[in-house]
Amino acid sequence: MRFTTVSKTLAMLIASVALLSACSTPVKEEPKTVPVVEAKPEVKQPEPEVKKVEATVIDTTNGPQGVKTEVFFDFDKYDIKDEYKPVVEGHAKFLVANPNRSILVQGNTDERGGREYNIALGQKRAEAVRKALSLLGVKETQVEAVSLGKDKPRATGSDEASWAQNRRADIIYKK
Repeated sequence: MRFTTVSKTLAMLIASVALLSACSTPVKEEPKTVPVVEAKPEVKQPEPEVKKVEATVIDTTNGPQGVKTEVFFDFDKYDIKDEYKPVVEGHAKFLVANPNRSILVQGNTDERGGREYNIALGQKRAEAVRKALSLLGVKETQVEAVSLGKDKPRATGSDEASWAQNRRADIIYKK
């Protein structure tokens, strides 16, 4: 009778081990997929209205007279368009001739996009202007580049004309 009890106990132990080992087989998880966000098709946007100033006199207290203080960008872009290269060149000439002067370049975006995205895009715009100035001979110590994202809009509307005014980098001379 004792052999039967040991056999039953051994059989139960083997069955329990087999059952537990079957339960410990890892479950295959489906690979996680990240949703793909489709890029919005690029739409040709109207250019912001820019006033042309004929004066080229240089005022050494506030920066070059007659040179615009903003560079506008296309939607979701941070490359300096050909039409704004003379603006950068004008400030570069002034800063090279006045090495004691320094500027702050503030990168701005329109209201579309999340906060982190707009801060990053604004910084890329400010850095694009800073790098262009550096390539034209301006010392790195004369230029500080910061992003304001969408926090400093020039126009408050929610239309393309307003958004175009807000996609810019402002050049501000420090005292």
